[in-house]
Amino acid sequence: MSSSRRNFISRAALTAGGVGLTAGRGFSAPAKIDTPFKHSVMGWCFGGRGVKPKELGEWCVKLGMHGMEGIPQAAYKDVMELGLEISLVGSHGFAQGPCDPRYTDMVIEKLKDGIEVASQVKAKRVITFTGMRYDGMDDTKAAQLCVDTWKKVVPLAEKKGITICFEHLNSRATEGKMTGHAGYFGDDVDFCVELVKQVGSENFKLLFDIYHVEIMNGDVIRRIREYKDYIGHYHTAGNPGRGEIDASQEINYPPIIREIIKTGFTDYVAQEFIPTWEDPFKSLKHGVETCIVR
Repeated sequence: MSSSRRNFISRAALTAGGVGLTAGRGFSAPAKIDTPFKHSVMGWCFGGRGVKPKELGEWCVKLGMHGMEGIPQAAYKDVMELGLEISLVGSHGFAQGPCDPRYTDMVIEKLKDGIEVASQVKAKRVITFTGMRYDGMDDTKAAQLCVDTWKKVVPLAEKKGITICFEHLNSRATEGKMTGHAGYFGDDVDFCVELVKQVGSENFKLLFDIYHVEIMNGDVIRRIREYKDYIGHYHTAGNPGRGEIDASQEINYPPIIREIIKTGFTDYVAQEFIPTWEDPFKSLKHGVETCIVR
């Protein structure tokens, strides 16, 4: 067990007799949004505007959202005390992943750490990535290494009831920081689904990021229909620019959300846009309301 995991589990044990890592103790929250799926937000997107996880969590509560993700583990306790779930736990980053044999051991350790933390905080999902291409990489061997590495971690995920969510990213957008990831190996969503199929576990699913899919593949609704059995999590953002999901960008979110509902999806759709409006709370409110469709 890594020192980071020991430290986190130790903190969890210490709080168990006090306020604890239990959602909502002593907190009266507004009613949650009544949609077939749950609503979340990626915290890192708002960090650039100076919004700390606890403040963002308070916004989520006001809006009736269900969870948060993409925040430091040190913030989990504050967020959960607001009555929010941790919708996705981190592991290794997107730059160093299982496609590169130099990172195999690290990826396995980080994923196992993430699964243990998720189990402690009653989260259901942990994120993973392929990593970046490197000089001399053989695509076929790299794909097999990804599958083999993930298969070494899946038994623990199955035992703990955790789903590992593998995210497809775009390698094309260059107009701003974090809009695209040049050199990312898993930049074709069809290829990513094939990797999910090869892993062959109900506890290993695709993280379908609508923004990234729009850029690299398009035909979003048809792909949602086709891949519904392999999708475990969704992210949103506007294209181009990864800003708000408003009328200034090209993705028509309401029919996409309706299609997600039609597939029977009941897990998380997380806002992962980088706010550009003067008031970032209004940005989040608008994003959530755009995804409330009937």
